[in-house]
Amino acid sequence: MSEITLKERFERALKGESPDMVPVCSVTQTGTVELMDMTGAYWPQANYDSHKMAALALAGHEIAGFENVRCPFCTTVLAESLGCTVAEGSVDIQPYVTDFPCKKKNDVKNISVPYALLESRRTSVVLDAVEIIKNNVGEDVPVVAGLVGPAGLASMLAGMKNYLMWFVTNPEVVEELMGTLTEACIEYANGLLERGADAVVLIDSEAGPDIIAPQMFETSVFPLHRKFCREVQGLKILHMCGDATAVLDPLADAGFEGISIEEKVDVSFAKRIVGNRACLIGNVSPSDTLLTKGPEEVIIEARACLEDGIDILAPGCGLAPHTPLENIKALFRARDEYCSL
Repeated sequence: MSEITLKERFERALKGESPDMVPVCSVTQTGTVELMDMTGAYWPQANYDSHKMAALALAGHEIAGFENVRCPFCTTVLAESLGCTVAEGSVDIQPYVTDFPCKKKNDVKNISVPYALLESRRTSVVLDAVEIIKNNVGEDVPVVAGLVGPAGLASMLAGMKNYLMWFVTNPEVVEELMGTLTEACIEYANGLLERGADAVVLIDSEAGPDIIAPQMFETSVFPLHRKFCREVQGLKILHMCGDATAVLDPLADAGFEGISIEEKVDVSFAKRIVGNRACLIGNVSPSDTLLTKGPEEVIIEARACLEDGIDILAPGCGLAPHTPLENIKALFRARDEYCSL
């Protein structure tokens, strides 16, 4: 019997089927300074040039060993395309928002999905990078593309202070803004899938319990996540930073094939909540373990994730740029040792 491909392994895990072994992937950002040095594809250029973006993303698979390729490396692509001012960052600092269009509630009415959203400076680079990556890896390796969700985008376009205040005083304003942003997310996600992505990751940490009350999530954000899942034509993953435990139950019913969780979430408890409704992805700490500790500590934490039933072993969030390559490779040692027992 022939071995299954990495793409088949990933898709089987994501769909709740039985792969030959637990995949080791990253559905969050994979750019590190070591990989930049090895490829010559450095930030900030690799965030704005499709060929450099593809080269650095491919290094996450070809050099670091992740059983997928993931791009882009930052969270500002849609935000800039929809009106935010963004600083480019540096070799170890991701692009970040410096100004935003919705300073007053009435400004929300001026936000719309641009006619040529997929041709904007930022989205077109990612779309081209996805196509380059797909042409490189073919059908053997899964390509995963990330985008920020409606709550995360709303916090960028309105600023976090307004986002939180309006959620309390004028929730209908935030809901109007997120409704428009959901349409942009759907169009962009489908564009990424059409250009070769095998799955998209919706990053919506600002919808989580660390930021807004679970009741606010269920009332205002959950319906938008369901709409996204209905209208995006491909495999979908939701990533939420922080302790997402309080909203895992509704998230598992939104329509995402996978839920990516940070280390603040207890995997075994999350498995009991989610059951077989979604694949759980995570959740080795990128900051406390992968960045600052050694390979043996990485193996211990990864082994605990596997024993608790994680479906896809992964960093709990995006890699810090100075994460040592040897620590990333330790994830595979942990998986291989666990699966050989």
